[in-house]
Amino acid sequence: MSVPVSVEPSPEQPPRRRGLQTLRTQAAAVPRAWLPGAVGYACLLIGLVDIASAVFPKLRHTKVHTFAGQLPGGTTTLAAAGTLMVGLLLVLLAHALRRRKRRAWRAVCVLLPVGAALHILRWHQIGPAVVSLVLLAVMLVHRREFYAKADPRTRWRAVANLVVMGTISVLLGLLIVSARAKYEIGHPSLFHRLEHVGYGLFGFEGPVGYTSDKVSDLVAYLLGGMGLITAFTTAYLALRPEKPKPELTAEDEEKVRALLDRHGERDSLGYFALRRDKSVLFSPTGKAAISYRVVSGVMLASGDPVGDVEAWPGAIKVFMAEAREHAWVPAVMGCSEVGGEVWTREAGLDALELGDEAIVDTGTFSLSGRAMRNVRQMVKRIERNGYSCQVRKVADLSQEEKYRIAEAAARWRGTDTERGFSMALGRFGDPGDDACVVVTAHKAPEEGEAGDDLKAVLHFVPWGPDGISLELMRRDRAADPGLNELLIVAALQAVPAMGIRRVSLNFAMFRSALARGERIGAGPVLRAWRGLLVFLSRWFQIESLYKFNAKFQPEWEPRFLVFPNTRDLPRIGFAAMQAEAFITLGMPRFGRKPQRQGLMPAPRPEVTEAA
Repeated sequence: MSVPVSVEPSPEQPPRRRGLQTLRTQAAAVPRAWLPGAVGYACLLIGLVDIASAVFPKLRHTKVHTFAGQLPGGTTTLAAAGTLMVGLLLVLLAHALRRRKRRAWRAVCVLLPVGAALHILRWHQIGPAVVSLVLLAVMLVHRREFYAKADPRTRWRAVANLVVMGTISVLLGLLIVSARAKYEIGHPSLFHRLEHVGYGLFGFEGPVGYTSDKVSDLVAYLLGGMGLITAFTTAYLALRPEKPKPELTAEDEEKVRALLDRHGERDSLGYFALRRDKSVLFSPTGKAAISYRVVSGVMLASGDPVGDVEAWPGAIKVFMAEAREHAWVPAVMGCSEVGGEVWTREAGLDALELGDEAIVDTGTFSLSGRAMRNVRQMVKRIERNGYSCQVRKVADLSQEEKYRIAEAAARWRGTDTERGFSMALGRFGDPGDDACVVVTAHKAPEEGEAGDDLKAVLHFVPWGPDGISLELMRRDRAADPGLNELLIVAALQAVPAMGIRRVSLNFAMFRSALARGERIGAGPVLRAWRGLLVFLSRWFQIESLYKFNAKFQPEWEPRFLVFPNTRDLPRIGFAAMQAEAFITLGMPRFGRKPQRQGLMPAPRPEVTEAA
């Protein structure tokens, strides 16, 4: 049984301050979940108004002109350019402000009074200045709501910023030039206007001339300001210190392996905590750990915590504190029912049944009986076609065999990026993975044909001392259908001699909905839900995985998604698809084959570096 602890606050709460606090201080620090979002959208609106007022001259008020005549013309022109720059920065910072980022709060607190002063200097837009100052006051009063640290950094963001901001600047610049067409000398073409914008972003005079020096200066200042903002933000993102990507250090890996040696039998997904593109957090006692990766602002864990169940609450508290500190959305993919109960109780999260894991008991598995007739016939047909299987521990493979299997599996992969996060290891043949089990299918080439006899491979990771969990299933696309069934049957029949009695197969998304929806008496809602899942199966392996796993008469163990609020589900789903590599948003790697978390072949005996 787990040690009862107090319920953790939601991830939107600020981190607790050290030391004793009075009740009054605690009451004053009660978080307002809606406030950062409201402030962020208000900041976005003010930024858009600033941009619009600078771009479109017709939006200016013309009721008060007395004070305007006393100001130099260049003053209001510079104020317009400054207003555009402030507006662009406010739009860029609005999203980070909604995520409670402290740095964004500091920057906006500087930009709001500057923007208000520029509006007052231009004297004909008092209203936006008042709104900016009111928002500034709200942000100062509720400054404790903005506590989150910056996200892990990558210099690819500088490249993305240059492309996005450059495109926005060109489009806005073209709008600025076109909005002042009545002051143009002659009738410049669209190409000449684009050329003028291009020169203006770099601070040079373009080919378009104006009848008014004030208008000419204004256009030049506006274009130069946008170019300056693009250059400034790109340089900031490129030059700021870069934090490392998620990585399992050698010390952390050793600790996690020790926990798996003692408690690895609890969860079939436990071994996947050893993926080296995940970070890991430990409980204060070091008896439990949670592996995770941050994707699009979502702190995504998978499976149950590794280690002693009694220490799970401590690891969960550390995990939630880390999520609060950075304003990340905490989520857990594929935890068990016990794990879901602990997460929901200790962290105050909610849970949703995600699907079922197929687990086969090797002691009772048999090909006999009517239920296994289709599998039995398919296996016999494949064997008659000349296929045979070998079931071995990875430790029994030679280095050359490891390389050959890894190279073939990478070649058979249907995508440029290796998929997997929650139920994939992402490597093969590593010295630390000698306890893994590999099943290979072979067929000798026909006479006169050249080629490798290796036709398919299954790779299982350890699940405690008496279990294995499937992490990789690949085959030659030119091989005969039914080869995967032969591999799994061969594994189920051979591994009992290795002391293995439990085999975890593929995870079936929404299996219960598919199973109940096809039964007699299923309601219209359930049938409609099943119909949607069948439709989505054209692109994602939903129904096909369920039917494939069901062939082996497994026991179904439910798996759950743990999340804070229903409104976070779309964001979590998008992040999960990124983590599993169904959606790839990374920048291209020029000169290298795309391989995000790819299956790395073990080195050949005659080389010293990984291929």
